[in-house]
Amino acid sequence: MIRRRSRGFPLWRSPLLTLLLALMVCAPATSANSTVHQDSERQRAFELWEKSNFTESIPILEKIAATKPDVAVLSRLGFALYAASITIQDKNARRKQLDRAREFLLKAQQMGDNSNLTQITLDALSSSDETQIPFSAIQEADAAMREGEAAFVQGELDKALAGYERALKLDPRLYDAALYAGDMYFKKGYVATDLKTKNELLDKAGEWFARAISIDPDRETAYRYWGDALMLQKKTVEARDKFVEAIVAEPYGRRSYVGLTQWADQVGAQLAHPEIKQPPPTMRSSQTGDQTTITIDPKTLNPKQGSANYWSLYDLIRSTYKVASFKKDHPDEQEYRRSLKEEASALTAVAEAASNDLKSGKLKEPDASLSNLIKLWSTGLIESYVLFARASQEIAQDYDPYRRANRPKLKQYWLEYVIKEK
Repeated sequence: MIRRRSRGFPLWRSPLLTLLLALMVCAPATSANSTVHQDSERQRAFELWEKSNFTESIPILEKIAATKPDVAVLSRLGFALYAASITIQDKNARRKQLDRAREFLLKAQQMGDNSNLTQITLDALSSSDETQIPFSAIQEADAAMREGEAAFVQGELDKALAGYERALKLDPRLYDAALYAGDMYFKKGYVATDLKTKNELLDKAGEWFARAISIDPDRETAYRYWGDALMLQKKTVEARDKFVEAIVAEPYGRRSYVGLTQWADQVGAQLAHPEIKQPPPTMRSSQTGDQTTITIDPKTLNPKQGSANYWSLYDLIRSTYKVASFKKDHPDEQEYRRSLKEEASALTAVAEAASNDLKSGKLKEPDASLSNLIKLWSTGLIESYVLFARASQEIAQDYDPYRRANRPKLKQYWLEYVIKEK
């Protein structure tokens, strides 16, 4: 699930509508609008920044930050320093610039900036400096990518696009080249004023994002960027699907959820996993050599105990699984760990027993937790629920093999159970 590297480009735009970055970078941006129009230097810096000309925006933003620092200025300056560091070859000089970027972003955060852009950039800055890791083992392709990156931070989008397209021709498996090419079309489409031209450019962006996905369907970024483009075209259903696919691609990272979360805010939808509460464990197991002793609270085996009676089956499966089933289900693993199979088996036992009693009339009115669990079981989505809503670090190890065989189910879970549209 961990990518070889998590590059910082292009993070400049909002993961949803890109309603001008002011709306994403900080809530006070609208109150600063009058200042922007009155202060030509500030307005010029913001315009350069929004055109991705980070290099030229830096000295102006630094001047403003020295005299009139506010959230909008500090957050933009921090990100501009971060973005422009790609062009600095000297390792020590680049480290100093990255440290300054972090300093300004932390100040913005202290002043109330809770944007995804700032948080994601700070996350990237907390990791090691990866700007010198080659994009490609093919030297010419790597050089073309770096030419594209250098052009991008200067705001030269056509030149950047040419570099990325050339890199992909030289290395057809270079995900970043297709991704960044699509992002340049997105940026051009975002600023286009003619609707026909805008849609053509955004459609072109989608084509490039699709190429990136065909190279590596298990990276989230191209799905999320594609969702952004679709939102700009007001295709909210198609965008929702792409944002869900981003989560399915990489469910255990912060970035994957940004698109769907902001999509939900925009369309007024609610996001929530099914609520499944279970009572405290009623069994405990201990092992001495090859023998396992299970201690059971006999009251929970009484059907009159209601849902607790069914949840005792969960405890029973969990108590015996380590000895009875783990090696059979995971023959290549030497040490026991909590697994998807164990958790899903335990939940399935509860759901199946409750469902059978519901059909026979023994169970009259299951509580909300049992009802939700029965529904998940009847649609074959218990594993999806576990992987998204109950996954420990150990269970998460089973995600990749499950996804390879069950990608549609993982997407179905989000569409049918998590997303509640008005």
